[in-house]
Amino acid sequence: MQRLRLIFMGTPDFAVPALAALRDAGHEIVAVYSQPPRPAGRGHAERPSPVQTFAEAHGLPVRTPRTLRDPAAQADFAAFGADAAVVAAYGLILPQAVLDAPRLGCINIHGSLLPRWRGAAPIQRAILAGDDETGITIMQMDAGLDTGPMLLRESVPIGPRTTAGDLHDTLAEIGARLIVEAMQGVAAGSLKAEPQPAEGATYAAKLGRDEGRLDWTRPALELDRRVRALNPWPGTWFVHDGAKIKVLDAVADPAAGGDPGTVLPGGLTIACGEGGLRLLRLQRAGRAPVDAEAFLRGYALAPGTRLPRGDEPAP
Repeated sequence: MQRLRLIFMGTPDFAVPALAALRDAGHEIVAVYSQPPRPAGRGHAERPSPVQTFAEAHGLPVRTPRTLRDPAAQADFAAFGADAAVVAAYGLILPQAVLDAPRLGCINIHGSLLPRWRGAAPIQRAILAGDDETGITIMQMDAGLDTGPMLLRESVPIGPRTTAGDLHDTLAEIGARLIVEAMQGVAAGSLKAEPQPAEGATYAAKLGRDEGRLDWTRPALELDRRVRALNPWPGTWFVHDGAKIKVLDAVADPAAGGDPGTVLPGGLTIACGEGGLRLLRLQRAGRAPVDAEAFLRGYALAPGTRLPRGDEPAP
């Protein structure tokens, strides 16, 4: 194996296994770039990203610029003399000067089967859309948004109960394995990038907190996917008597029916535009998560109760 001088660029948990794998493979990590620490928790103290935390714990030099458009930041990046930069969910746009600086370019670990789901939230969008599979693409970066030629791809199925959290962990491990393989092939000249297909491109827009509100006028199968796609973040919820109640797990019941938003008899099933959504695990503000049976013992949500629908303002 050829030992490379690498810059690693990543921010969230998704990127940590790849950084660890490259380090364990014997490559020299000359710098780790991550987004700056952000205020977090009740005290709003600045908290470093998971990638920065890992890097510092293993003695790797860290840079946290707020932008890479500054010529001084670009000069600092180029001065490392890296063979390549590996990028995984970094979160900042790389200007052309940065893309061009490493000898072998910048190589990205992307959580979808490109060209489907280019953009910020490919894992969640794949589940929301009802895709049967997704995967990891290792790509050579260019100036476009996830448009560069592909080096390696590996697919995984999306099961009927797969959550975004499940898929995140699976894809992070696949990405870590593939990036080591890709760097070996690129360094040896045995792995050639192929252009992405011209057809089938879709855009995975960034998630917003308001996407978590359950719209009971939608089909139950769609809401089932929404609960799984937004687990663990930003989560799904509905409002009753002014209280926001989180839905942590649910399953569609195509045989159920009624006026959308109505609590149906037997268990905790809510009528939807098509079918019903059986709520399995819930959480009230300031309380621990509980299953539906325990929730109903401590909270009055009787059959016939009408919850606000998606086409109505939440109280």
